[in-house]
Amino acid sequence: MTTTPCTPDRALIEENQMALAQLRHFVAGLTPEAYQQAAGCRGRHTLGKHVRHIIDHVEALLNLGPGEGVVDYEHRRRDARLEQWPQQAANRLDDLEALLVAFDPQKEAASLHYPVGDEALMLDTSVSRELAFLTSHTIHHMAIIGLLAEQQGIPLAEDFGVHPSTLRHWQREATSHVIAR
Repeated sequence: MTTTPCTPDRALIEENQMALAQLRHFVAGLTPEAYQQAAGCRGRHTLGKHVRHIIDHVEALLNLGPGEGVVDYEHRRRDARLEQWPQQAANRLDDLEALLVAFDPQKEAASLHYPVGDEALMLDTSVSRELAFLTSHTIHHMAIIGLLAEQQGIPLAEDFGVHPSTLRHWQREATSHVIAR
C-alpha cells in the first residue's frame, strides 16, 4: 500500500484545519450569552470577537483573487453576526475547513498588503508562509479565548489553544519519560 507523501503545504493546511476544527467544536457548545460576555477593564474582549477575528484572517488568505495573489489582513469583512451568534460562527468555521481541503497553495503567488502610517507596502510572501502565520495567529487567539473561557468557568480541552509545535514537544517529552523508566 502506497501513501501520498504529505507536502509542506498540505501539512500547513492540516494544521490550520485541526485548529479550526477544535475552535468550531468549542464554539458550537457555547450559549450566545457566554459567547458575547464582555471581559477586560474596558469590556472590549469577548469570545465572539476573537473567533470572528480568526475567521477574518483565514478568509483573507482563502479569498485570494485569481491572478491577484494579494493577501490583505487590514481590510477584513468583520461580520458582527459572527461575534454575536456562536452557531453562525461554528457554521462559518465548518465552511472554512472545507475550503481549506480544496485550497491549492501552488496556484497562488502572494504579496502581502501591509499598511504603515499613510503608506501601503506590498511585501513579498508566499502562500506557505501565510499558512504558517495563520496557524500561529489562530492558536494565539485561541489561547486568549481559553483565558476568557476559564474566567467564565467554561471547560476546555487540555490542548485547546496549544500550538502544534508545543504538542509535538509534549509528545516527545512523554515518550522520553516512558523510555527512561
